[in-house]
Amino acid sequence: MRISRLCAPFYMLLILWSAALLSADSPRTGVVLQVNDAIGPATSDYIERGLNQARERGAALVILQLDTPGGLDTSMRSIIRNIIASPVPVVLYVSPPGARAASAGTYMLYASHVAAMAPATNLGAATPVQLGGGGGLPDMNPPDKPAPEAGQGEAEAKKPAMPSGDAMHHKMVNDAVAYIRSLAEMRGRNAGWAEKAVREAASLSAEKALEQNVIDVIAADTGELLEKIDGMTVNVNGVDRKLDTQGLTLKTIEPDWRTELLSIITNPNIAYILMLLGIYGLFFELANPGFVLPGVIGAISLLLALYAMQVLPINYAGLGLILLGIAFMIGEMFMPSFGILGIGGVVAFVFGSIILFDAGGGNIAVSLPLIFAVSFLTAGFFFIVIRVVFNAFRKPVVSGMEQLVGSTVEITEEVDDRNGRVFVHGEVWNARSETGLQAGDRAVVTGMDGLVLKIEPLKEKEL
Repeated sequence: MRISRLCAPFYMLLILWSAALLSADSPRTGVVLQVNDAIGPATSDYIERGLNQARERGAALVILQLDTPGGLDTSMRSIIRNIIASPVPVVLYVSPPGARAASAGTYMLYASHVAAMAPATNLGAATPVQLGGGGGLPDMNPPDKPAPEAGQGEAEAKKPAMPSGDAMHHKMVNDAVAYIRSLAEMRGRNAGWAEKAVREAASLSAEKALEQNVIDVIAADTGELLEKIDGMTVNVNGVDRKLDTQGLTLKTIEPDWRTELLSIITNPNIAYILMLLGIYGLFFELANPGFVLPGVIGAISLLLALYAMQVLPINYAGLGLILLGIAFMIGEMFMPSFGILGIGGVVAFVFGSIILFDAGGGNIAVSLPLIFAVSFLTAGFFFIVIRVVFNAFRKPVVSGMEQLVGSTVEITEEVDDRNGRVFVHGEVWNARSETGLQAGDRAVVTGMDGLVLKIEPLKEKEL
């Protein structure tokens, strides 16, 4: 008992010492997030979760390693909001050599607390592109302004000319310019070049970006990056903080299953296949009510496709062409037009698939091999169905009145103009005839009156 009392202070000191070690060690950890794809909802979700984990772990730094061709504006702005609000400094590092921070990546680079690039990387080409078709690039070579008319003041003559081109596109460009300039001014980076990257789709190499105060550091790897930013002062949520990166341990946060699932569903190729599965599944369920399986698969696939398309840059003209093409091919089955509807449907289907997703939104498009493979399979399927329908029409009728008329019957009971019985196709039918017929005679069916056959004796050439 006395020994336990003597050891109690020792145990207390041991616990306090361990807690001090843990608290001293936690800020010495840095978090690495890796993005090597177009910016989309899955990327935004992954970065948001990564920044939250970094805050919960008490990390000293977050390195966002980026290689992207661009992406969606909504996802980019969500990421930037999370970077600006992060209590943990964010270093955006365009890496490895050969990587790029194009379009949306440029905005993210300007928003980060520290902007870094590896050698042989580039950034820029940040002109916004209208999704879903329409619009166009701004007029890079506007026409010369006409000479001022007589009596026009010098101030009036110096007014800038109105830009040519689509008004909606100019609104988008001006909004993007204001946005990236605000980010540049917040971080003290080159706002003039940022505007040029938006208006003229300008790009820079890593070396030129460093010279023009677009980025802060060029580093070959994360080790050199940590060495170069050590001691740098950054502003985090309005408070200046000095980075201490000596001896920092980096831990990479991999995307979880939710992020991977979102990435799969919002992949344009997968969304395209899900949409077709949904359409075909519902079509077969409506054609065969009660089969259930096609309807269940079709409904689930169509809902997933609609979710994916809400976050993808859809060209609605492309979607309309796909639906029109499928409608034409289905119409060919029910209203044969000697292939005109079917061929027109295939053409509409192919063109709609090609323009379904606007590639200008950041390399977001369905692959051509997939488009042609699905188009040929779809066309082949519908044309096979059409051939089966034609063959079915050409086959002789095997049931009903049409099949009985013209058939040869054998008289089983005497037939007169009122009643009698005949044997035909394995069945016994009531019959009547204007000509009396005896059992064993043979006759031909000429018509039906309800369930009574009208028969006449076989002529000699029919015997």
